[in-house]
Amino acid sequence: MWFQEFIQSLAEYWQQFLLIASAHLLAVMSPGPDFAIVMRQSLVFGKRFAIITSLGIGLAIFVHVAYAVMGVGILIQSTEWLFKLIQLAGAGYLIYIGYGAIQAKAETSSANSVSQVEEGKTLKAQKLMTDGKAFRQGFVTNVLNPKATLFFLSLFTTLVDATTPLAIQGFYGVWMAIVTAAWFVFLSYILSSNKVRGFFNQFGHWIDRILGGFLIALALFLLWSIFN
Repeated sequence: MWFQEFIQSLAEYWQQFLLIASAHLLAVMSPGPDFAIVMRQSLVFGKRFAIITSLGIGLAIFVHVAYAVMGVGILIQSTEWLFKLIQLAGAGYLIYIGYGAIQAKAETSSANSVSQVEEGKTLKAQKLMTDGKAFRQGFVTNVLNPKATLFFLSLFTTLVDATTPLAIQGFYGVWMAIVTAAWFVFLSYILSSNKVRGFFNQFGHWIDRILGGFLIALALFLLWSIFN
């Protein structure tokens, strides 16, 4: 019975859902901290850790939806110091990850075989990255991403009516979490392909440094917007 009622309610809000789904898809596909961290995981540590990071990003969507639905977003939006604190935490985390990336060094091994290179990469991944760490990096990067915070605040205050049932709003959250995770899992497969990995084996440390610089640049831009 409840499922039929839910479907009927959803049919009433299909236009609202299409607007939200379209806006969210465009936001997810735009470059930002989430994209940068998944790209780095794919190139440095491989597909497995990139996918786990993507799942962390997807799960973090529920945090944004939760505070938006519960009205906490209004408090964050109206309390300037609290929102700035979230921005500062996000910038600090981006700098932390970026600093680690720009310290990447070229491979010192003289082995020429692809299998030997891949084995070295695997050992490096096992040493420097774990499933839990990969998941946390994706989750924390998205939760502390001010871009995501602003997006969900604007989304649930402009496109979602106050009369929209909580069940429908919850469905929006589930949809956006699944789409977010699916998009970054797709990127994980693309960026972890043999051709991309082969290129990275040769120029990986430079790519890592560039991504690290990009993350730090995002953080600096965020800090600039906070204090100006």
